[in-house]
Amino acid sequence: MRPKQLIEEWVKAFNEGNAEKISEFYQDDAINHQVTHQPVVGKTAIREMFQNEFNQADMTCIIENIFEDNDWGILEWKDPLGLRGCGFFQFENGKIKFQRGYWDKLSFLRQHNLPIPTE
Repeated sequence: MRPKQLIEEWVKAFNEGNAEKISEFYQDDAINHQVTHQPVVGKTAIREMFQNEFNQADMTCIIENIFEDNDWGILEWKDPLGLRGCGFFQFENGKIKFQRGYWDKLSFLRQHNLPIPTE
């Protein structure tokens, strides 16, 4: 599958809130770096990250655009509450090798009535 198709399938799994299913999109040594957090390394740690996030908030990803360039895919997204962001995915052999996401953490925390860090 091309990066665009893989991202479309990744979004479906994300919207199901299924950490096990979404972790299958990643290589064993993949890196997921959401810039509001430290990078998460390895498929197991990525699965745990998603499980924690899915337990914390009801999240929905609405695709606005998907672009691809060779083994890279770029997802521009929004959610039903008005948050917007983008994600960059590098694929190797049909699996995510590296992912980086940009979004506004403070807006996310406020929208989901989650605690705002004081530091």
